[in-house]
Amino acid sequence: MSANEHESMIKTPKQLIVIMVLAFVVPVVAFIMLAQLVIGGAKSDATGAEFSDEAVRARIKPVAELNVQFGGAAAAAARSGEDIFKGVCSACHATGAAGAPKYGDKAAWGPRLKDGIATVYAIGMKGKGAMPPKGGDSSLSDAEFKSAVDYMVKAVK
Repeated sequence: MSANEHESMIKTPKQLIVIMVLAFVVPVVAFIMLAQLVIGGAKSDATGAEFSDEAVRARIKPVAELNVQFGGAAAAAARSGEDIFKGVCSACHATGAAGAPKYGDKAAWGPRLKDGIATVYAIGMKGKGAMPPKGGDSSLSDAEFKSAVDYMVKAVK
């Protein structure tokens, strides 16, 4: 064994001071950096607006929503015969397109009404010629469709 085996690597007081300072500073800096990483992971503005209820709801809202409406007395009452005529029927019955009897034309409606209003309802619900069933709006209830027919027939009586 040589005498150098038991010698210290620190030979001067300056080396001792440097080692002691580094032994203290390095762990403290490491803990501070770790704390910053954990605590400061989410950057936010001073107001915290991104954590408001509205902002959170906007971030997690679904891509789409399903809105199901069921027909019934309330739905039928919501749309009058005039509204349905203007939205669905007027495309053909206001202009007479494809042979449709024009709104208010007694001569065109006369032959159709000779068999009674029930026949007009039945033909209209099934469709005839270029007219699709219920005028092309299958979402109409029978009551809504009949109210639109009544609105057109009232104009010729």
